[in-house]
Amino acid sequence: MIWIVTKYLTPKGFRGLTIFPFVFMRNQIDKRDLVFLNHEKIHLRQQLELLIVPFFVWYGVEFLYHFLLLKNKSKAYRAISFEKEAYEHQDDLNYLKRKKIYSFLRYCSL
Repeated sequence: MIWIVTKYLTPKGFRGLTIFPFVFMRNQIDKRDLVFLNHEKIHLRQQLELLIVPFFVWYGVEFLYHFLLLKNKSKAYRAISFEKEAYEHQDDLNYLKRKKIYSFLRYCSL
């Protein structure tokens, strides 16, 4: 993975954006935030599991589905299965050692 600090490629309101193999982050200090880094590493693994491009298609479809249901961007983002898994396990720095393939499916509500 390649960590890049840039405020221009990270969407406003977000600390980071992961597009395998890159993690773009807004602030240099985030390079030392183990919880933030773990969250982004979980996304890297999810992207690999789905061979990268299908991950982004699935992510977009889930976001649109939840946005149409909830009429709220923040709530739609938090309802995405990939985000649910990452937020639930971001504090567990050993999660990736025992993560099972496609475990994000447990969080899917389509």
